Amino acid sequence: MNDLTTCIFINITAITILPMVITGNGEVKGLQRVTNCILTDKTGEKTLLLKKPSKGWWVAPGGKMESGESIRESVEREFFEETGIRIYAPTLRGVFTIVIKEEEETVKEWMMFTFQGKDYDGSLLDESPEGTLAWQPTDIVQQLPMAPGDYHIFEHVLNNSNKVMYGTFTYTNDFALLAYRLDVDGEPIKDYNKTK
Repeated sequence: MNDLTTCIFINITAITILPMVITGNGEVKGLQRVTNCILTDKTGEKTLLLKKPSKGWWVAPGGKMESGESIRESVEREFFEETGIRIYAPTLRGVFTIVIKEEEETVKEWMMFTFQGKDYDGSLLDESPEGTLAWQPTDIVQQLPMAPGDYHIFEHVLNNSNKVMYGTFTYTNDFALLAYRLDVDGEPIKDYNKTK
């Protein structure tokens, strides 16, 4: 059974009404919400990453929010499910809109909330349901294969800025980066548009 729910997102310049369907199992159709966490070990010398089998890209572990969850509840649950590690008091470090376009039409869009974790316990899963887990040396993380926009996110989080970065990344269906806009505390820091 599906229930149609309308969500209103408000920003300074406009009100956008986005139709969303919440399925019987709590999955949100329409604008998806995703949380992830960049976890470093106690020394900061290693970062826990997940290698996704589909593209061979390294990502911060996380996943889709469930209906009614806060972003903090979601990141703590998803991180534990994917890694076996419990994170405590993760700090929000990024809020991003990810847009997938075919020609000029938006075909997918989701919000991603990126946290940073430093306090954790538990044992790493031998096998993650989502891919291969590995503690990578923090100083080489940005040399690993990943989605092009993720390099900017990891750079921001791992360089110990305590500020939140906001941005939009626009990709093709095969994840070629078309454009991005990033700001920290309302100050633009990076802007790129391949189509201009």
